[in-house]
Amino acid sequence: MNGKLVAGVIVAAGLIAGAAMYYLQVYAYYERVPATGEGDVRLTSLATGAPEPILYDAFQAIDADSSPVRYRACFTTPLSQAMLSETYVIFEAPVPLTGPGWFGCYDAAEVDAALADGSAIAFLGQQNVTYGIDRVVAILDDGRGFAWNQINHCGEVVFEGKPAPEGCPPVPERN
Repeated sequence: MNGKLVAGVIVAAGLIAGAAMYYLQVYAYYERVPATGEGDVRLTSLATGAPEPILYDAFQAIDADSSPVRYRACFTTPLSQAMLSETYVIFEAPVPLTGPGWFGCYDAAEVDAALADGSAIAFLGQQNVTYGIDRVVAILDDGRGFAWNQINHCGEVVFEGKPAPEGCPPVPERN
């Protein structure tokens, strides 16, 4: 009889730990990012090399302090892909990262498919939004936009504990 009780306690503890881990990964650390009305969506200019705000509407975003790549955003823009591609830096290797299922406006699979078939263009939102992390913004041909943070080539190397490659900014000091 004691064996069944011990096994039951172990199973119950495992279920509770699993449920807690799921909650922490999917819900606990994310916070909604309030729209400021200007500058929420920025693209890097070809002319200046600096991020500039673009026209947008219906902005929704989430972020978490637990990881620099948890940022996700959705919005709409009246700007055409043709105008954007002549004015802003194209991002060469976009990889839309999945978001939590409860953030319904952001669908990484849809964005990835649109990038693959050419109905979306990815732009550099901001390089090194935090060290080693770039903000990527994809605009679909229907005016819907999506943004996420993605590890850049400097971050890939430095986060593995290696020295920063040539051409990368200096690694910030850690406290």
